[in-house]
Amino acid sequence: MSDRERTFVMVKPDGVQRGLIGEIVSRFEDRGLKLVGAKFAQLDRELAERHYAEHEDKPFFEDLVGFITAAPVFAMVWEGQDAVRQIRSMIGATDPAEAAPGTIRGDLGLDLGRNVIHGSDHEDPGANEREIGLFFDDDELTDYERIDETWLYE
Repeated sequence: MSDRERTFVMVKPDGVQRGLIGEIVSRFEDRGLKLVGAKFAQLDRELAERHYAEHEDKPFFEDLVGFITAAPVFAMVWEGQDAVRQIRSMIGATDPAEAAPGTIRGDLGLDLGRNVIHGSDHEDPGANEREIGLFFDDDELTDYERIDETWLYE
């Protein structure tokens, strides 16, 4: 089992507009993950383009940027044992039609372009740190011990 790690997660505009922030936060807390940073923000075009830079040459890039800047998002950093892999598993497949029931996208997503949530890619080791750095300064992340941590991990 890997060490504790931090990962970036964002409730997208459709999730915010549908009032799903609490549901999503609860799922991660119920799993035993620890919220160490959060902010409610309206993204500008520059940040959106940097966030989706790997898709810049793809035909859907403008739609991505337009969607993510259309309404507020809820950006978060979660910490826990193997957090990146755990959260990606909880989020489910990118296309909600292919996401398993019980996953966030499987239960709450409506279509590929409105899939409620973003989580850092566990297969790209640099994505996580890059995305956390785009949205949070170091002093915006908190170190603390939850009272239940000794019951969560060996």
